Amino acid sequence: MKTKIYIGPVNTLRCYSVFILILISLIFQNSGQNSAQASDSAIKPKHSRIGINLAGPADWNTEHPFVDVFKLSRRWISQKKGSPWGQGPQLNRDINGWVTSLESNCWAEALILTGGFAPVGEYVCLYDGDGVIEFGQNSKIISRSPGRIVVYITPTNSGSSVIIKQTNPTNYIRNIRVIMPGFESTYKTQPFTPQFLNRWKSCNTIRFMDWMLTNGSKQRSWDERPTPQYCNYTERGVPLEVMIELCNQLEANPWFCMPHSATDEYVKQFAQLVKRLLKPSLKIYIEYSNEVWNSIFEQHHYAVQKAKELSIPPADKPWETAAKFYAQRSVELFKIWENVFLNDKDRLVRVIAWQAASGEYWTDKMILSYNDTYKNCDALAIAPYFSMNVSPDSKPNAETVANWSVEQVLDFARTNAIPEAENWMRTHKKVANKYGLRLIAYEAGQHLVGIAGAENNERLTKLLIAANKHQQMGTLYKIYLDAWKNLTGGDLLCIFSSVGNYSKWGSWGLLENAMQEHSPKYDAMIKWITDNPQN
Repeated sequence: MKTKIYIGPVNTLRCYSVFILILISLIFQNSGQNSAQASDSAIKPKHSRIGINLAGPADWNTEHPFVDVFKLSRRWISQKKGSPWGQGPQLNRDINGWVTSLESNCWAEALILTGGFAPVGEYVCLYDGDGVIEFGQNSKIISRSPGRIVVYITPTNSGSSVIIKQTNPTNYIRNIRVIMPGFESTYKTQPFTPQFLNRWKSCNTIRFMDWMLTNGSKQRSWDERPTPQYCNYTERGVPLEVMIELCNQLEANPWFCMPHSATDEYVKQFAQLVKRLLKPSLKIYIEYSNEVWNSIFEQHHYAVQKAKELSIPPADKPWETAAKFYAQRSVELFKIWENVFLNDKDRLVRVIAWQAASGEYWTDKMILSYNDTYKNCDALAIAPYFSMNVSPDSKPNAETVANWSVEQVLDFARTNAIPEAENWMRTHKKVANKYGLRLIAYEAGQHLVGIAGAENNERLTKLLIAANKHQQMGTLYKIYLDAWKNLTGGDLLCIFSSVGNYSKWGSWGLLENAMQEHSPKYDAMIKWITDNPQN
C-alpha cells in the first residue's frame, strides 16, 4: 500500500512539534527548582542502600549531566568539499584534542545532542582563538561577537553540530563551550545540571564504570588520562576531577574502576588526586576494571595474556588463569591505594567483583582463596540481575516469547527470573560470610533483552520495552530489592543504569531521558530507598 503525503497537516505537525519542544525546554529549566524543593525531604546518601551506575559519555546521551553540552560532543570529524561525509583528510590536533589547522576546502565537525531531549532555546558558544564557527542542523545563529556566539538550537533526535570552518594556525580555535540556556553565568562554578544532581541525590554511591570508559580502556600511563582541559569527555572519559566534584556535591561515595592496563604509577597518581580532592567523610570503592570474567570485553583477554606471561596455572584453562590474574592484580592495586591512604585506610573499600551466575566455586576457590586474596579485600561484589536473556535457542525461545503478552513477560520475571537472582544472592552471601566480607552488588536490576540474533526480532524488542515501561515493573523492583535486603542483609546495591533510550540492546535506564521525572522503575527505587534506610 502506498503512503500519501499531505503537505498541510505535515506543516501543522511540525509547528506542533516545535511547540512541544519549547514547552519541554521550559519544563527542563524550571524543574530544577521544583526538584530541589522535593529533594529537601529525601533521604541522605549515607542512609541509602542504593547506588547508581551512570550512563556513559556520548553525543547520544539523553541524561544531559553537564550544562556545557560540548563536553559530550563526538570526536572531531574531518570533512572535505566534494568528498563523502566524514572522509576528509586527517586532522591536526593539539595535546588537548583541539584542531590546529585545516586544509583548503575542509572543515572539522563535532556532533552534539544527537540523543535529543535537551532544552530548546538560546545556547551560548564561547571559545578562544581566531576563526569561524558555524552550527549544523536544527540551529540558527542569533548573534556573533569575538569569542561568543548565541545560537538557537532545537535538539531533535538528529541533534546538531559545531563546525570549525576556518581557524588561524597561530591562534587556532580552542576551549569551545556550548552552554545550555540560562547557565552562562554559573557554568564555571556549577558544571552539572540541577536535574541531574537532584535525580541521584539519595544514592549512596556513584559507580563510574561507564564514565571512565572502563571497558576496553586504552589508558596506561598517567599522561593518557582525561584532563579537564581536554576538548571532550567522549574520547578518554570524564576527568577524575569532575567525578570527585560530583561526589563532593552529592556527598555520595565514588566507585572507581581502574583501567586494566594502567601502570602502578597511574594508580598511585590517581589515588593521590582522590585523597587530595575528595571530602574526607566519603568512602572510596576500588575495583580492578569491570567484569574481567566477561569474554566480550578486552580486559578479559588482557588478563588471559598476562596470566600466560606469568605462567599462572593451569595453562590449559585460560578462564581460570584469567580469574587468578584478576585476583592478583586487584591486590596489587589495593596495596598501592593503601600506601597512599596510609593513615586513612578505613576509607577504602577494596572490591573483588565476579559473575553472579558462576557460583561459589569461582568466587571462593578461584579468586578469594587464591593467594589469600580474601585477606586483602573488603567486599565481594556480584551483579544479581533478574534476567531474561532471550535467544533463538533459549527456553523459552525468542519466537515463543515474541508472541507473549506483556503480562506473560512480567509473570515470567516474577516466577522465574527473580527466584534465580535470589539463588545467586544466597550463594554468594554464603561465600562472603565465610571470609568475613561484605556482599555488595556492582550492577543490578532487570536484564530483559534479546541476544544472539534475537535482538533483531522487532516484536520481541517492542515487547521487552513495553514490559520495562509497565507499572508492574515497579512492583517487581520492590520484590527484587526486598529480596536483596532479606537474603543478604541489604548492603550496597548499585542499579544499572541511570538514564538512556530503550532499544534492541536493552532497556537499562531507570529513566529514558532528562525530561522524564517518573517511571515505574525509578519511582520504585526512590520509594524503596526511603522505606529502607540504613544507619
